[in-house]
Amino acid sequence: MYPRRWAGFATATLATAGLVLAATVHTAVAAPAGGTVEAAVTAKLLEQGRLAGSVAADRPDTRIAVTRQGGRWAFGTAVAVAPRTEDAHPVGAVFLAHGRAGAWRVAFDGESGFAALAAESPLVSPAEKAVFSTAPSPMYAGGDYRTGMALPFAVGQTWTLSGGPHGWGGSETPYSSVDLAGGDQVVRAARAGTAYTMCQGWIRVIHDRGYSTDYYHLWSSISVNGAAVGQGAYLGYTGTDVTCGGAAYGRHVHLGLRQNGAYVPIAGHDIGKWVFGNGAAAYQGGARHGSAWVGAGGAVHNYGALGLTQAVVDANGGGTLTRRAGPGTGYAVLGSVADGATVSISCSANGTTHTGRYGATALWDRLTDGSWVSDAYLWTGVNGPVNGWC
Repeated sequence: MYPRRWAGFATATLATAGLVLAATVHTAVAAPAGGTVEAAVTAKLLEQGRLAGSVAADRPDTRIAVTRQGGRWAFGTAVAVAPRTEDAHPVGAVFLAHGRAGAWRVAFDGESGFAALAAESPLVSPAEKAVFSTAPSPMYAGGDYRTGMALPFAVGQTWTLSGGPHGWGGSETPYSSVDLAGGDQVVRAARAGTAYTMCQGWIRVIHDRGYSTDYYHLWSSISVNGAAVGQGAYLGYTGTDVTCGGAAYGRHVHLGLRQNGAYVPIAGHDIGKWVFGNGAAAYQGGARHGSAWVGAGGAVHNYGALGLTQAVVDANGGGTLTRRAGPGTGYAVLGSVADGATVSISCSANGTTHTGRYGATALWDRLTDGSWVSDAYLWTGVNGPVNGWC
């Protein structure tokens, strides 16, 4: 079912603030001839940051780390450090640069030119190429809000949603980020990918399908330069680190969602089988699992990742969802499935129309046990079949 945005109302807690890059997809650009790769990367970083209004024009503090270099190729991270104040967070990118004809061609992770350069570069590992070569999806997921991600802590644990959806930098849009605290304090990768240390306390994991996740304020975080990590891999502990700027009040992880090189709205996306929704203001809002809504300050249990052909039952008020022998209410009842349960879908067909939380639909889904349920009472992340037509 299509994941429209929700409005949730709750008290904001543990406010974290920051900066954000422009929500546009940039392509690789050639830097002026005669400069160093550091100068070329800095110019690109500052150009994008200034276009977004997130980097000051006077004496910006940048940190360019060339972590791999060979021949005419360079690979590394680029960060524009923010002031250590509220409403300030660093901006940064993993970069790949190729020198040719006296100039550097630079691309940042998530950009269309990044994958092309990565495919050619001898500096990029096979594991990285497998992730980078995945064609980015349209911006803001193009109507497909499936992430395949778990929450960034151990499956089975319950943490506090200490800050509902807000910007990577705080109150600015898009509301790409949430704050999470508690549990055993161990922050873990939400999905498999390749991990990079942007700066102390800030890890970025680049996933498939154009997605990446940022984890900030970490303590004792790993030091990585393109290491392959599995879902649930250790990244660090929750903390209050602001080495690259911003502010943090109380231990937590500031989780940001990116796609195609920019921060994107986290609302409507499923992470850990919770679908986040915005509130009336930054840090408010919350998340929904089935029919259960949890606002900022509430407890969220990590149910693990929702598969790309799975769904969470949302009976739109609790209770159960009837399973039938075919795609409609005229077929025999075979049993029921509980609100909040995870189901696997084998294919879909049209049948009788029903109205759920997100509106009316005639779509029915055939589960892997052979029974049928109305798509009106499922959250799949897309408005249509997730595993083809029957």
